[in-house]
Amino acid sequence: MAVLGKIRSLGPVALISVIGLALFAFVFSTGSGTVTDVFKADEFNQSRVAIVNGIEMDRTDFMNTVDNIEKQNRGSRSSIQAMNSVWDTELKKLILESEYSKLGLSVEREMMRDFLKNNLLAFEDFQDETGQFDEFKLNQFISNLKEISPETLDLQGSLVNYDSWNKFEENIASFGLEEIYYKLISAGINTALFEGEEDYLSSNNVVDFKYVKIPFNTIPDSIVKVKKSDVTNYMNENKNDFSSDETRDLVFVKFDESPSDLDAKETESLMNDLIQDKSEFDSNSNKTITYLGFKNTDNNKEFLNTNSAIKYFDSFIFKSSLPANISDNIYNLNKGELYGPYTDNGFLKTTKLIDSKFLPDSVKVRHILIPYFGSVRASSDVVRSKDEAKKTADSIYNIVKRNRNKFDSLLDLSSDLVSNQNNGEIEFAYVDGFAPEFKDFSFENKVGSISVVETDFGYHIIEILSQGAKQKAVKVGNLAIKIEPSERTRDSIYNVASKFEIAVNEETFRGYAKDNGFNVSSANNIGKLDENLPLIGKQRSIVRWLYEEDTNKGDIKRFSLQDGGYVIAMLTSIDENGMMSYEKSSSVVLPRVRNEIKAQKIADKVKGSNLDEIASEFNLEVQTSLSVNMKSPVISGVGNEPSVVGYAMGLSKDVTSKAIVGNTGVFYIYVTDKRISSGIQNYSNMINVINATRSGNVRAGSYNALKDNAEIEDFRSMFY
Repeated sequence: MAVLGKIRSLGPVALISVIGLALFAFVFSTGSGTVTDVFKADEFNQSRVAIVNGIEMDRTDFMNTVDNIEKQNRGSRSSIQAMNSVWDTELKKLILESEYSKLGLSVEREMMRDFLKNNLLAFEDFQDETGQFDEFKLNQFISNLKEISPETLDLQGSLVNYDSWNKFEENIASFGLEEIYYKLISAGINTALFEGEEDYLSSNNVVDFKYVKIPFNTIPDSIVKVKKSDVTNYMNENKNDFSSDETRDLVFVKFDESPSDLDAKETESLMNDLIQDKSEFDSNSNKTITYLGFKNTDNNKEFLNTNSAIKYFDSFIFKSSLPANISDNIYNLNKGELYGPYTDNGFLKTTKLIDSKFLPDSVKVRHILIPYFGSVRASSDVVRSKDEAKKTADSIYNIVKRNRNKFDSLLDLSSDLVSNQNNGEIEFAYVDGFAPEFKDFSFENKVGSISVVETDFGYHIIEILSQGAKQKAVKVGNLAIKIEPSERTRDSIYNVASKFEIAVNEETFRGYAKDNGFNVSSANNIGKLDENLPLIGKQRSIVRWLYEEDTNKGDIKRFSLQDGGYVIAMLTSIDENGMMSYEKSSSVVLPRVRNEIKAQKIADKVKGSNLDEIASEFNLEVQTSLSVNMKSPVISGVGNEPSVVGYAMGLSKDVTSKAIVGNTGVFYIYVTDKRISSGIQNYSNMINVINATRSGNVRAGSYNALKDNAEIEDFRSMFY
């Protein structure tokens, strides 16, 4: 019962979260259970995707869950992104399950009923006549589900079958155990009195000191020789900073399938054919028929929608919406005139000025919106028909047309709650996205005009209050053809890539590329489950190749790109689990080791016995830092220097220190005053703050610690 008490103590916020998780489980689990075609599981006799602390993570369940996530996100997540999301969830579940087993935490029948009750209190299906939770109804529902399995029942608008119900129970049980587990950890976290005292004193014990800082750059890099063994020794002494997961490095040359000059000329010829009229002899009528081209056609919409890669846009635009480099050329055309052909963003275009007029650049209107059943964004309580909405709108229009002052009093009838807060007023620019009918009326009529306008949202009673300055707007049609590589060009690029692949090896890859004008790109620290590579995006096939057992350093392979073209890749480095390689870590370690050597050289050069003498030796000034403490060890004008401040706190007054190696240089200090607090009688405030901080980090901190120490065998790369 003590465990049940902990469950009840979770509070309403936690319970709402559980309900959200549970509802998600219904949708999540009733999706189809097929495995995506990306997986090639038949290649492996492997039933698990991982083993975590001795607990197996089932491959089929894992992959089906990933497949469902992909379907729910409708392509917005890649397979790898979906997989990583599921991995994080399942990994956490198994790590915590192993902890529950050690502690003997489990969900028994009584506890499960308590979980269900707390999560389903608001479900009408499980309430009696008084609105109270009825456990009998819950039991009956579960019994019915089991009896009709695999058929479904409706529950609060979701279709549930017996399998999905079991999944739902698993989810809330897991969530409940997780809450109990973290609460047990929180209960065991305490802050000792001395910690509160130490926290108080670290803020209130302060020191004043004078100092000389000799920057590291006093010693030129050119005279500091750092051996590889120095870097290796530093890394071994700081292993936690330089541990590394298994990674690979590669270099590659990308061969784009770009259209040739001949392709561009052929596209231009096709464009000219579409611009000009075409005459053809019709054997059926025994007559020559002339087909109007883009230049002379009057039906611009039909012509463009049939022949152009960019469909007809039936609206006016201002000069600012035209491409900046050619806006004047198009803006100043006469009606019916053409500009082009010209290239723009991979297309060959010809632009025709179809019409022009002067329009205001912005308007201010007020409106009343009357929706009907089925109109866009109509709320669930809207039941009026379209005809009824039109009659209501016409009645309102007749009233406000006779007396504009009645407008405000009728706003309660409008469903646009946002504009209602501003007296129904809306101010927008011509380029803003509005329903075309609403926009056309607002910009193409005079100030003071009022009318009923139908849009997909319903019927609007619109009055134009004001308009911005009028300027010329144009309606244009763009005949566009994508400039694409021909089959001839694709074959040529294939031959070039093949020749490169055959000609190079580990020693000649970079040199051959340079001699032949190819750019060599690199991608470093590629993890086993990465998918994105610089410049070429998602390339999971390349990453999988890097980690195949028979792929060795110096191996070269050609890959086809999804959008066309090829990549010739070479594996250049293999870093197994453990310490980072010298090459990768040296950019970080070298400056640190170099500064240690510089610090020793600086200390060896110092001959003075006091700050003035030391400052004089290096042509520096003695500086002063006041009221510095260990809680915030910042030296004014220098920055964070905990080693220096810590040394100062332990140094006696009127004594010149030895050399202190800080973050930014070598320091010599002289303490002028210390103010040591005598403490206070009660440190409860400090203790409470520390407790709150620790409690807030319980979940992340404890789980990360468990994860770091977990025994994880990860087989995901076999399937993805």
